[in-house]
Amino acid sequence: MSYLDYFGLKHEPFSNAPVSRFYFDSEQHRQALRRLLHVVERMKGLAVLVGDVGAGKSTLARRLLDQLPDTEYEAALIVIMHSQVATDWLLQRIALQLGVPDPATERVAVLAQLYKRLVQIYEEGRKAVVLIDEAQMLQSREIMEEFRGLLNLEVPERKLLSFVFFGLPELEDTLKLDPPLQQRVAMRYRLETLTPSDTAAYLDYRLKQAGTDRNPFSDEAIATIHAASHGTPRAINTLADNALLEAYFDAQAVIDGALIERVSQNLGLLVGGPQKSSKSQPPRRQIDLGEIDRYLEELRRR
Repeated sequence: MSYLDYFGLKHEPFSNAPVSRFYFDSEQHRQALRRLLHVVERMKGLAVLVGDVGAGKSTLARRLLDQLPDTEYEAALIVIMHSQVATDWLLQRIALQLGVPDPATERVAVLAQLYKRLVQIYEEGRKAVVLIDEAQMLQSREIMEEFRGLLNLEVPERKLLSFVFFGLPELEDTLKLDPPLQQRVAMRYRLETLTPSDTAAYLDYRLKQAGTDRNPFSDEAIATIHAASHGTPRAINTLADNALLEAYFDAQAVIDGALIERVSQNLGLLVGGPQKSSKSQPPRRQIDLGEIDRYLEELRRR
């Protein structure tokens, strides 16, 4: 028996993989998605969504991609894996993702191919959209200038190509490398962390999506998860997944705050949340947000 069987689950409820089934439509995610869809539907050019590590940007990017039907869009998602991306590589990747069959290696040639393909998409009555995840990695003025040039590709009625950048808050500094591009941002949105009530709803939603109507997390456990994670979805997932596993090992049907505190300590997240009244309990250090960010950044790099 696994912890999935023990808790009556069909799927892992708290995997950090961006699975569409587990997309949690919080109010702020709903508002972000509505705004991003408006930008791409109207072909306004460039939208930017930022958020701290683990805030759910990648999940939202994939959700947006799922919302763009093939009959209306030629859409692609490109994930930037490192900061040493060359302009030529990026142009070739964009061209390939938008349907150019054999992108040229020379810049002028691939731009000509891309323009021809964009006109073809336009004549088909569709819209070309490219989503760039981890866009803060593109720390090059040359690349920012190239995006500006691509946004200038247009027909009298509208632009031929729209971009949506997803990234950490330092993406704003990356955009400053090319002030004219920064001025072309049609919409900005920042994802904040989940509220305590959102955290409770998030845990309940993911458990139901994984196959159970029974939530084993007590109110105290949920409050402690929120305190330790600061409402960051990735940290919530890590804490909740480890808690389910530990509860299974301990044959514990209900997960309480004490178990969450133990899991948090094992993960290096010291909880300053709900306190027990016992005078013999040693004082706990308050959560340091920078410490959590460093921990989450380490998780992202694994």
